[in-house]
Amino acid sequence: MVEGNVVIIGAGAMGGWTAFFLQQQGAKVTLIDSWGGGNSRASSGGETRVIRSGYGKDSLYTAWSRRALMYWKHYQTVWGKELFLQTGVLWLAAEEGGYESDCLAEMNRQKIPVERLPLSEMTARYPQISTEGLSFALFEPESGVLMARRSCQIVTEEVVRSGGRFELQTVKPGDAKRGRLENLLAVDGSKIKADKFVFACGPWLPQMFPEILSNRIRVTKQDVIFYGTPRGDNRFTAPHLPTWIEMSRPIYGVPSVDGRGFKVAPHLSGPEFDPTNGMRMASPESIEMTRKYLAIRFPALKDQPVVETRTCQYESTPNEHFVIDRHPELENVWILGGGSGHSFKMGPALGEYAAEHIAGRSKEPVAERFRLSPLNRTEESA
Repeated sequence: MVEGNVVIIGAGAMGGWTAFFLQQQGAKVTLIDSWGGGNSRASSGGETRVIRSGYGKDSLYTAWSRRALMYWKHYQTVWGKELFLQTGVLWLAAEEGGYESDCLAEMNRQKIPVERLPLSEMTARYPQISTEGLSFALFEPESGVLMARRSCQIVTEEVVRSGGRFELQTVKPGDAKRGRLENLLAVDGSKIKADKFVFACGPWLPQMFPEILSNRIRVTKQDVIFYGTPRGDNRFTAPHLPTWIEMSRPIYGVPSVDGRGFKVAPHLSGPEFDPTNGMRMASPESIEMTRKYLAIRFPALKDQPVVETRTCQYESTPNEHFVIDRHPELENVWILGGGSGHSFKMGPALGEYAAEHIAGRSKEPVAERFRLSPLNRTEESA
């Protein structure tokens, strides 16, 4: 059992799942968010996120992604609500011996189902995809798409259903005394006390703790474009097309789910972004880039209209590893963040890991890659 009260700030993938696992261990949990889980300003907002096991040579993230997928499927069954759609994930490889080859080797080592497809086989399965400039493909049959906004809301509901609390409130660190945070200060002037505080507030973390995070987490704007599909044509909808990733571009996408359109998203470092007041409209440059890509890889979509755009902000660390660590000066404060554009899929595994450490149940220290001090070295990234 976990003794004491824990307040978690941020009801996204990191905060929500950490709250859930702490609640399961017996903690008295309060989850706080300014706009609610999966809101449009949050990094965990939007409709879909990709879940894939391929992480190059990185054995830890490969294993975590696989464990997270197990949890996503398990709780989808237990709760009776759709969290995951098994579209499969198709990796489009431009050359031999690159990232995709490393993914294949590591997934084979961990006995994760994956197929290497010659281009002839890929074309036979998915003739709507052009093979121009490609060498081969990988297919993860058990991976797919997570329902992002819906999942955040459902996890919050389950925290409350199992005895926790949720408060729609805006807070900041309050009084500190003898190396401990005494309370949070809410915008209405009230103070919220707890034994432990967990800050999992994504792109707002550098504002909460500028002295330790302003140079470690950079918040940027990533545009996501949804294109219409041809009338009466199901070739670009799930389950007729898998989710896909082309790292050499780099770009990824999701087949049309729930009629929202064909999702295309450049995986590039965008301009710095204000998560509270930033305007969430795709730039003309992003639309031009994605349309040119469609003309090459999905030519039947090259003249289709943009039907929706989103902002998928990243809060990136220098080496793209997450931050999971105790505050260096406040022993009852934990910081979870630095999602770096790939944390949503990890939500359950990351939350389980964080909860074990926050509760003091883990026999191992926090992995070096996740620690605040010393600053993670960029060469550690895989």
